[in-house]
Amino acid sequence: MSARIYQRPKNAMQSGKALLDQWVLEFAPSEAKKPDPLMGWAGSGDMQQQVTLRFPDLEEAKAYAARYGIDAEVHSTPPRRLKIQAYADNFR
Repeated sequence: MSARIYQRPKNAMQSGKALLDQWVLEFAPSEAKKPDPLMGWAGSGDMQQQVTLRFPDLEEAKAYAARYGIDAEVHSTPPRRLKIQAYADNFR
C-alpha cells in the first residue's frame, strides 16, 4: 500500500489562507478506473482512493504511515513567490 503526503496548496480563486498548515495523506490507486456499463461514469472497486487523512504537521503524518506500514512519499510545497507592484505600474 503506497500513499503520498503533501501540504494543502492555496486555492487560486480565493485570497484566504485557512487550512494551509494541514498535511494530507492520500492513498495511491491500486486499480485503474473503468466506465460503468449503465451510466458511463468512471469508477473502480478501490475504496482506499476515497480515504483522505489530515494531520496538523508532517511528523504526525510520517508517524502514522510508519505505524501502519504505509510506504509514503512526501511531496514538498514549492515556495510562493510574490510579485510586489504598485497600481500605478499598470499605466507605465
